[in-house]
Amino acid sequence: MTQERPSPAAVSPDPATPAAVVTVPVRRLPVPARHRSTLYVLAVLAFLAQMAFAMVTTAVRQTPTIDEPVYVGTATVYLREHSLRFNPEHPPLGKLVIAGGLAFAHPRLDPAFEGDQTELGRSVLYESGNDPWRLMLAARLPMIALTLLFGLVVLAFARDLTGPLGGLLALALYAFSPDVIAHGSLATLDVPAAGFLLTSVWALWRARERPRLHLPLAGAALGAALATRMSALPAVPVLLLLAALSVWHADRRGAERPATARSLRRAAVAAGGVGLVAVAVVWAAYLAVDPRLRWTAPDTLPDLHGLRALAVDALPLPRAYADGMAVQFGFEDSTFEGFLLGRHYSGALWYYLPAAVLVKTPLGMLALWLAGTAVLLAVPRLRAAAPYLLVPAAVLTAAAMTGSRDFGVRYVVFLPVFGAVAAACVTALGRRWADAASAALVAFVAVSSLRTFPYYLQYSNEAFGGTSKTHLRLHDSNVDWGQDLGLLADRLRERYPGERVWLVYKGSGVPAHYGIDAADPRKVPEDRVHGLLVVSDSSVAKAEGRLAELIAGSEPVDEVGHSITIYRRG
Repeated sequence: MTQERPSPAAVSPDPATPAAVVTVPVRRLPVPARHRSTLYVLAVLAFLAQMAFAMVTTAVRQTPTIDEPVYVGTATVYLREHSLRFNPEHPPLGKLVIAGGLAFAHPRLDPAFEGDQTELGRSVLYESGNDPWRLMLAARLPMIALTLLFGLVVLAFARDLTGPLGGLLALALYAFSPDVIAHGSLATLDVPAAGFLLTSVWALWRARERPRLHLPLAGAALGAALATRMSALPAVPVLLLLAALSVWHADRRGAERPATARSLRRAAVAAGGVGLVAVAVVWAAYLAVDPRLRWTAPDTLPDLHGLRALAVDALPLPRAYADGMAVQFGFEDSTFEGFLLGRHYSGALWYYLPAAVLVKTPLGMLALWLAGTAVLLAVPRLRAAAPYLLVPAAVLTAAAMTGSRDFGVRYVVFLPVFGAVAAACVTALGRRWADAASAALVAFVAVSSLRTFPYYLQYSNEAFGGTSKTHLRLHDSNVDWGQDLGLLADRLRERYPGERVWLVYKGSGVPAHYGIDAADPRKVPEDRVHGLLVVSDSSVAKAEGRLAELIAGSEPVDEVGHSITIYRRG
């Protein structure tokens, strides 16, 4: 069943009929009209409920990942001291969201604490009388709620482009994405930044019809992304150009077209306005933490020169933001170790992220991304949306690929967010075989995602052996981010009571707090290491020297959460 409606992307190119709009068929669900709305809402709620269950279940069972204690500690300082002095390399908005959840847990903060941000996280979670399980859940729940809301943005954007069926397809891909579930259930900043960017792009797309209403919303969402993660900065020029493009389109499709010079001026003003709103949101985030903006640059702030120094000084943002950028540039000048497809290396590989995405994205999702992108570029009425969906994602991916930190696909978690909307374009073909193939691929994605429950962080697709084999291909936040320390404690207590435990743990949790009595085997002579040797899989992947010798002389007997291996040494 179809219904005719104007398409925002199908304006007549004939200048003699500026108001003429071509009508295009909008796909409707094949059910009676009186039931259509109810069934649609139920389908949306089912996808979101599945996603919420997966994220909450994951959040409840995981111990703190490597980055989370820093954000929780910083958010606690926001609440108790209204100070910006910790974690300047990330703007405050995401941590303010975390603080919103922590406010209900009433975290204690040692007023005499002195130390760095890593020590702060440990102090708040384990040394100040707080319950780390309760505190982490309180920090994660606001991020889970935000991730679900971004699912509605994915749905609405795809509906605008392709109709109700496309909206459901996009939401299904988003809701079953292992990467989005994994990182959306953590008190981290990657998914919020990606969601705010998509919201801004969606508002810019809608501004082609009503610029006065949607341009301010686009600016606010862009500002929220910038106030969450600095990795959103490369998207700024792209989104400002899209703002100008939207206003230009709105002018050219009106009944009374202004002169070309006037349209260009209006487009430039619109881009500037979006930028100003974004800047205002960033300032508001800092002022929300400390209305007096007290800030002292850290002693370890790296010196910047050339274009970097010029870029930092030119931005009309708080000094704390600029100094945070300097810290990020310092990270980019550092050399880290990586692990990809069994290879341990030093430095960064330009192809690391594409390869990691191939490993960690469901095969059906990859197929739908490619098919949707092809349809987006091939179908004339959809082609106008290509710059909005493809260019920001491409620019951000290119920027991430040039980074120095090969730590995980979380650096490109915007791909499953933008990709879900692009994939919805396959429904615009209007062919039964295409609908059937799309439904089969979505089902394949759902099965693959459900099979990995509750180990979403460790997911890899069937072509690479599935979740249990991820540690053989990747490391760090792709598989082993310290999240299974609690599971390890349970396993040792249930299966290996009273045995001597030697532990090499990659994470921010404190093993003793969970009842793990263990020592570091690298700090004693090798002939004294007997019993259980427990090693995080990221440490296994990068093992050298003494640790590699200890592992080589041990027998693997168990694994925990597909992220920790237990060996036995005689």
